Amino acid sequence: MDKKEEKYLRVIKQIKALILPVTNPASRMATICAVLHYKFPQFFWTGFYFLTPEKELEVTTYQGPLACLRLKKDTGVCWASINQKDTIIVSDVHSFEGHIACNPLSKSEIVIPVFHDNQAIGVLDIDSDKKDSFDNIDAKYLEEIVNMIYFVIQ
Repeated sequence: MDKKEEKYLRVIKQIKALILPVTNPASRMATICAVLHYKFPQFFWTGFYFLTPEKELEVTTYQGPLACLRLKKDTGVCWASINQKDTIIVSDVHSFEGHIACNPLSKSEIVIPVFHDNQAIGVLDIDSDKKDSFDNIDAKYLEEIVNMIYFVIQ
């Protein structure tokens, strides 16, 4: 196991301990954002976008510089993750067709869909100000963390 995986395991243990007393998804997301953002300095922006009743992606909880409040439908990495119902890793956001540049300092991105009752209802979006910041290890553990939002932790 490499150092990155060990760090994720420690962070997951910390997040579980912090969110166990609450069931409110918003409280859990706020804690997840704060822990991830400060434990992983390469995370330039860490936050959630959720579908509104009008089927728009709107920012909710986040850490980092100001964000786009709404994301144009079916455009960008977040919408790609919602539409494909899968995690998307982009090593260079400037090469992703339709990328939404909320902050010009963003260079790479990972987006993990959030599911509730088997429906993609939002995403965890993490940007880095460096290219090639994310890999399958990030995807594996961030997916596990996202699953803590709505599920009972055993």
